[in-house]
Amino acid sequence: MTIKLKNLIIILLLTFIVLNLNFIPTAFATDTVNAQKIFSVQCAGCHINGSNIIRRGKNLKLKALKKYHMDSIEAISSIVTNGKNNMPAYEDRLSKQEIQDLSAYVLKQAEKGWR
Repeated sequence: MTIKLKNLIIILLLTFIVLNLNFIPTAFATDTVNAQKIFSVQCAGCHINGSNIIRRGKNLKLKALKKYHMDSIEAISSIVTNGKNNMPAYEDRLSKQEIQDLSAYVLKQAEKGWR
């Protein structure tokens, strides 16, 4: 009897876990509102509407992102995290989640033509 009860409990727990996986909030989804605020505060000074006031060709438009192989969330996250040339690093200013959200926002805006 105890083995059957243990098996039943295990089955119920596994079922509960599997069913709950479908209801996990999408914490991994981009927080667009927060990313837009971060962009406005941290990035728009140099990258207003996806442009670049320091180096015109190195802007955030899709054509430039593709040209410089920066057209993925991973690539954008890397440069936001570590910086490069005139671009400062934001690793100490933003959380990893904020950097991911910001990177997804930049890529999405580039795909929409920054409109």
